[in-house]
Amino acid sequence: MRNIIVIIVLAIISINCKAESALQIYLPREVTINSASPNLGQVAIIRGKESLATIAEQVTLGQFSSPGQKITLNRSIVLSRLACSGIPASEVTLTGAEEVTVSQQHQIINGEKFLEAAISYLTENPPHESVCKYNAVRAPADLILQEANGDIRLEAKLAESNIKNQANVIVTVFSGEQEAGSREAAFILKYNCRKAVTTVDIPAGAIISSENVRVENTVSNNPEPANWAVPYGLAVKRPVPANTEISMGMAEPVKPEIILKRNQNVLIKVDRLGLLVTAMGKTLQEGRAGEYIKVQNLSSQRVILAIVNEDGSVEPVF
Repeated sequence: MRNIIVIIVLAIISINCKAESALQIYLPREVTINSASPNLGQVAIIRGKESLATIAEQVTLGQFSSPGQKITLNRSIVLSRLACSGIPASEVTLTGAEEVTVSQQHQIINGEKFLEAAISYLTENPPHESVCKYNAVRAPADLILQEANGDIRLEAKLAESNIKNQANVIVTVFSGEQEAGSREAAFILKYNCRKAVTTVDIPAGAIISSENVRVENTVSNNPEPANWAVPYGLAVKRPVPANTEISMGMAEPVKPEIILKRNQNVLIKVDRLGLLVTAMGKTLQEGRAGEYIKVQNLSSQRVILAIVNEDGSVEPVF
């Protein structure tokens, strides 16, 4: 009887000693961590001998290779990793789930946030004073931040663009003081412009005025030319119906009145170095001031090319 009691006492002592030296590791079903390289200390609850627990906490369990990835660890994998670190399975007691699913905590900056930051920047720093609207070509892709250290902020700056009427903005994401990524947003620009529109039918050669043309505000894909002006005082080259925009090339300066008619006698003048020579001639063409016409010298019968002066005389072109 005494022998049996001694054996039982020794067994209890042995069990207690083993319990004191063993690691008690509890595995939850799911856990979310911040880092890209999970270790056992982040995944499980570890109790037991301090020296072994310190080693066990640093046992690595893999690496996240892509956003949204999950790592599944069963008990065999955990025991194998512990054994590789010098902790045999005999020193470990696992409790909790049969396997644990580990996911990485992340933050998503969606494409709309990038667009908002880019438009806000363009509004404060317009690429042209007449820009009134920004049409996004497409929304930037979402940006997934695996590790967010500190406050998240977005900073935008204008990028070079080789496409006319397009603005490109680069939006960079900072996590604390560290750059976490960037996206580029492209916009088609719209401009405030003016245009001249006919209010009535205008015949060819008619003078443009406020009575037959009005100025309207409009939105255009191109900025208004720097030299644009209401075409008042110009003459239309061809008939223009009502409610038609008068574009460049449809109007021209009013031509001066004809001051010389064909077969009209005209004074030919040559003024060189204070010496004035005159002769009589006959026009072979109609002519306005500043135009070149053919004139026949009545004395020599020669035909010359001359420019029409404002006083009605002509001057030979040598």
